[in-house]
Amino acid sequence: MSPDLPPVVPSVTAELVAALPPRLRKRLDAGVTKLLARPATRDGDTVRIAVDDETDVVLHAPGGAVTGADAIRCGCLLAPDCLHRAAAASAAPVADDTPVQGPAEDPAPGEDTDTPQETGETEPERATPAQHTAARAVFDAAAAVLEAGADGAGAVLQAELLHAAHTARLAGLPRASAAAVSVVTAVRAARAADPGYRLGDLADSLTAVLDVAHRVPHATGPDLTGLRGTVRQPYRPDGSLRLYGLFSEPVLTATGYAGAVTWTADAEGRLHTVSDVMPGGPARATGAADRAVRIGDTALTHRELSRAGLAVSGATVSPTGRLGAGAGVRAVRASGAAWHDEPLDRLWAVPAADQVTRALNGGQDLLFLEVTFTGTVRETTGDCLLADCAGVPLRLAAAHDDPALPYRDNLRLLAAAGGVRLRIVARLTPGPHARALLLAAAHPTDPAARVNLGLDRLQHADLPRGASAPPAGVAAGGGDEAPLHLLRRRVHQAVPGGRRVLALAGSTAGDAARLRRLGLATAADLLDDLHTAAADRSRDVFGRLVPADTGRFARSWLAAAVYTEVVERALCVHAWGGATGEVAGRATA
Repeated sequence: MSPDLPPVVPSVTAELVAALPPRLRKRLDAGVTKLLARPATRDGDTVRIAVDDETDVVLHAPGGAVTGADAIRCGCLLAPDCLHRAAAASAAPVADDTPVQGPAEDPAPGEDTDTPQETGETEPERATPAQHTAARAVFDAAAAVLEAGADGAGAVLQAELLHAAHTARLAGLPRASAAAVSVVTAVRAARAADPGYRLGDLADSLTAVLDVAHRVPHATGPDLTGLRGTVRQPYRPDGSLRLYGLFSEPVLTATGYAGAVTWTADAEGRLHTVSDVMPGGPARATGAADRAVRIGDTALTHRELSRAGLAVSGATVSPTGRLGAGAGVRAVRASGAAWHDEPLDRLWAVPAADQVTRALNGGQDLLFLEVTFTGTVRETTGDCLLADCAGVPLRLAAAHDDPALPYRDNLRLLAAAGGVRLRIVARLTPGPHARALLLAAAHPTDPAARVNLGLDRLQHADLPRGASAPPAGVAAGGGDEAPLHLLRRRVHQAVPGGRRVLALAGSTAGDAARLRRLGLATAADLLDDLHTAAADRSRDVFGRLVPADTGRFARSWLAAAVYTEVVERALCVHAWGGATGEVAGRATA
């Protein structure tokens, strides 16, 4: 995947790959690799790739994305059904598909629907036949990717999953569509050895798409509504708002988007965001902080708003708290508030365990904590800050590793502020131990000030007099060796290597026995079933291997993944001192 190319909507990639004859499909992955090595030049909305000295592939992206197959042209003799066009689409980032009409929209008032006529009782709403078909297509395509693993999921399998994503969107299942696209994006990052790729992220994406596609046909009522999702976030009028800046964070994604997001709170403590995210790289992530916020006529930059305030009239707000920037919105600069003053102070008054429970149940994942730094510990991904949070031992990691962002340098300096109690803002990292990504902190020597750790650079002069960074310790190995790790590592092994890795992984009887001995009988049963499903290959009457049952393996893997996720969520709440019964669970048939 090349960030130099414009994003291509899923339906275009699926169409171009489907048009290839079988002999060219076999060469598609090699074609993508070759194309990625060729120079690309941009001229406005057009990107040109020099395939050779005489042939160019041209991608036309008005509005920033390629939305039609005819927008990718090639000068070779085999065009339009050539390998180069399909390779260019497969090498580009995946764009959001165009909004659709019809099934994805709610019926007009008075329009006939599939709900039964008034008979005195109301039956719960169920998925339509088209949604059944689309969900099954998404499940089968995602199961095929899992079967092959990221290492074997080439451009053809990716295109099939993108086609299923487009079908799901047309059928009114935008959540399944978005989950499928996220899997393709993560698979491409894995195959390209992208530094931003994380195995856990791809495993989570596969779990999400298989889970949604599996549950849609059986869901009813509100559960079905949640599984369907929404095509776009609806903005609702919210009158006048008095906002107080909290902090700003840079955005730098593996899919080629960059910018800044500023978090604010209103008088009731509700969180709102103002964002400026567009295609770009590290330079845009750092530079966006000094751009004026896109709301009203205010000249406030994101960096300034993080410490100041905003008075907004005619405000529109999405369900996630994002502020709209429509023509009717007016905004002027107002005074800000310190973290220890109202209304911001109430954010830190909520117990940490309650904040974690809220985040794990689908709420905001920001944590507002008071901590005392106690040292550092060296992990495989870099140094982490150790902190005490009301008696809970906490690890704080850098939110992003890109050297253009000052997260890691600031984290090292904050380690020297040991013994000083500071307020911080962090993003929860779910796991069996208390862990979070550090985003902002009160100034070590000026409690009334705060530092955006991804944008501002601390200096030694900002630290308490005589402070020096303590030596880093070595991370204890007990965390990842928790009994649940025996199941989780098998779930993760299948993600890059596919079924064959588990089929050849040898006996799991010892791991299953250990899980049962430690009281995790369900985990042991799931491990046995996963191993059996991976190794199950039947033969016909002539002794030939019959096609593998990808559906059975995917369901076994999904059950193990969901179980691991639910148990780890409970362990996470317990690690923060909360009651595990407060975490909402889910079941997978």
